[in-house]
Formats: sequence, C-alpha cells, structure tokens
Amino acid sequence: MAFFLAFPILSGLIILQTALVSHMRLLQGAADLILVALIAWAIQKPVRTAWSWGILAGLLVGYVSAIPFGVILVGYLLAVALAVMLRQRVWQLPILAMLIATFFGTLLVHLVEILALRLVDTPLPFWEAINLVTLPSILLNLVLALPMYALFNDLANWLYPQPLEM
Repeated sequence: MAFFLAFPILSGLIILQTALVSHMRLLQGAADLILVALIAWAIQKPVRTAWSWGILAGLLVGYVSAIPFGVILVGYLLAVALAVMLRQRVWQLPILAMLIATFFGTLLVHLVEILALRLVDTPLPFWEAINLVTLPSILLNLVLALPMYALFNDLANWLYPQPLEM
C-alpha cells in the first residue's frame, strides 16, 4: 500500500516544488521538497519502501528537471542510503537523524549535480555554486525538515499501525 501512495504523494510534491517552492529563493538556492520528503520517509522506523520511493522520486524529478537524466536519481539514492543508515544508528533520536540526513543529503545531491554539470562542460565555478546555491538550499531544507518529519511520521503511523503495549 505504501508504494502505491508514493506516486500521488511525490507527484503532488513535484507540482508544489515547480509551481511555488522553486520561486522562493534564498540567494540562488531553493528548498527541495522531494528530497526532504524522501529523507523524512526513510527515517521512519517501520518503513520498508524507502528505496522504491527514492527510485520513483529520482525518475520523476529527473524527467521534469534540466539536470542530465539519472543524476538526480543517483543523488536521491545516496540521500536515502544516508537516511536509512542513520535510522539504524541513531534510532533513539529520529529528529536528530532527520536534521543530519537533511544537511548531508542536500550536500550530497548538490555535489553530485555540480560534478555532473562539470562533466558535461558547464562553466560552473565550484565555490560560487557551493556558497550561492548549496548552503542556502541546506538552510531552506533544514527549515522544512521538522514539518515534513511530522507529516511523514503521521503517514507512517497510519500505514504501519503499531500494536499497543500493555
């Protein structure tokens, strides 16, 4: 059931991303709703569909993005891997894991994008890209991290109800 909800949820987030969020910029950086949603989903303890959500999100965003196809998929899968690893290691503090995964996940996705753009000979000064795009995007994603965690925590609890302990 969780996999079948991925397409409408991610499609709605992509519509929000392209219509609204991408126009709210800090310097040249913008928040990435889909990345934060993937991390929030992968951090949830009962979730087993994080990888399939990452693949679907990477394919959907790769289709609507100007970045070379597949680059976003690689970045999102690296971010999901980081979130799953943190879920296993920092299981007592999921909100801390969410913030750490959001920070480093955004950094990973942007580094993969910068590397891909450099490989296709796009004149992109590395430090300007980091300072003007990546760092503001990290800040905006961190602002969205806690509300997205709360939403996806409720979704995970609805899809995977836990038995009450007595």
